[in-house]
Amino acid sequence: MAGELKEQPPGSKTGQVTASDPRREQSLARIQAVPWLLFIVVLALAAWLGWKAFFERQEGDPVASAMLAFEKQNSLNVFASRFEVVAESEDRRGVLGVDLLKSRQATIIPATVTYRVDLASMDRDRLRWDAKAKQLDVTVPVIRISRPNLDEANARIFTDGNWVTADAQRDLSRNNSLQAERKAATFAQNPEILALARQAARDAIRQNLAIPLQVAGYGDVTVNVRFDGEVGERR
Repeated sequence: MAGELKEQPPGSKTGQVTASDPRREQSLARIQAVPWLLFIVVLALAAWLGWKAFFERQEGDPVASAMLAFEKQNSLNVFASRFEVVAESEDRRGVLGVDLLKSRQATIIPATVTYRVDLASMDRDRLRWDAKAKQLDVTVPVIRISRPNLDEANARIFTDGNWVTADAQRDLSRNNSLQAERKAATFAQNPEILALARQAARDAIRQNLAIPLQVAGYGDVTVNVRFDGEVGERR
């Protein structure tokens, strides 16, 4: 009969809709997620080991960070002093002990002296870190003074004499150069000049250490600098 509905037999699959098992899908999802979880764990472990190997040692040791800053330069020029020295010489030439020719020469020569700190000898024993006060105490070698550099090309020369021979001129110039170098070396050790050089050295070393320590995550660190033989730091 048209329009009559027929009941399907119990075992028939025609038109049957089967529902999936939720527990089976969850189990399958867990199995598929295991490789990804293992990958994430391995990646995190590798990152942690890398951090331990390359960063934690330096970040956990401010002295190591400071030594790294020193290793970048073996010598630190901290100050330069330019000044003028006056040298004067006299030349006498004669026969049988009688001075027939007498000449005098005065020379004003610009000189430059540099002051430096030798950082090649720096080691961990020269640094002391106070974590509670966030303070780094540094002991550096005494300042070294360079040999005076005489700018003889710009020297002013004043010669006095009726007749100055070529030999006399050479002797006067040589004597004045040696005299000027000695005077410049003596002036370079003037206490006031040395005090300026030491202060410049302290400022330079503080800056060279404080900035790397701030970048390493230690924040505002106080850096105290003193030289060998000093009882304490002189600011």
